[in-house]
Amino acid sequence: MKKAMFSLVQPAIVVALIIFWMSAPEAWVKSPWTIVIVGALITASIQGLELIAERYASWRINKREFATDLFYVIFNTTVIGWVTTHLAEDPLLAVKQSLGITTQWAMHMPFLAQVALVIFLIEFGQYWMHRLMHNNSFFWSTHAPHHHVTQLNAMKGAIGNPLELFLISLSVVALFDLQDAAIFCGANILHVISSFAHANTRLDPPRWYAFFFTTIRHHSLHHSVDYDSTRCNYANSFILLDRIFGTYREGESEIVGQDERRRLSIKEQFLFPFLPLIERFNAKRAESTSTAG
Repeated sequence: MKKAMFSLVQPAIVVALIIFWMSAPEAWVKSPWTIVIVGALITASIQGLELIAERYASWRINKREFATDLFYVIFNTTVIGWVTTHLAEDPLLAVKQSLGITTQWAMHMPFLAQVALVIFLIEFGQYWMHRLMHNNSFFWSTHAPHHHVTQLNAMKGAIGNPLELFLISLSVVALFDLQDAAIFCGANILHVISSFAHANTRLDPPRWYAFFFTTIRHHSLHHSVDYDSTRCNYANSFILLDRIFGTYREGESEIVGQDERRRLSIKEQFLFPFLPLIERFNAKRAESTSTAG
């Protein structure tokens, strides 16, 4: 009975979010703080579940990991959110308006259909961006810091180099005329699924849920030490895309990390894509100093 109840936690939270956003007062929907508060409650709740239903003791969060993860959660909510809005979504919306593009049909779709469209649009883009990051050296250099994490927990999905965090946040949702509540609901549902996909919990969902949505089993394998083993299960939340495009792989891995599981500092994560240039510059400077001497 306890196992059955645990398995329904994730679907139950998704259903609760749908009910919340379907019935939320207009003032709440219009407030930019609502989605931030709901997102924070989601993360805190899943983090709390890790304390009572731990999957691996080796992933148990400590003060250093918590401080790093909290920094990235705030960084994503503020800096990355601002940059994405002003450098991607606003320009895309301006192009849409200048070209007279309209998708009023989307606005008149049932609420759940709008939510499903938001989830598909975001996840489809993230799947291919994520897959590119594992198959191109430059894009991998932006994504590799995320694979240097040596344990998983509910906040680990927020960790990464700023370039990657910006690239993975891009979507074409702004091109569609949709209810704000549907957009926020879709974003929160993806947040729940992604957080559980990184969470240190043994709350394995039902098989039907895991067929469509990414779980910790799928994503821990993606974070495994062997680089070749990471080239699978790219979907952040919608694992069905991996099944469709042939990149799904069954399995699980407790041991995660890259480069002999070397944990990177925040500074190293930020500078990681530029390390070859920095090393080349330092080598030339050392050569010049040696020649001058």
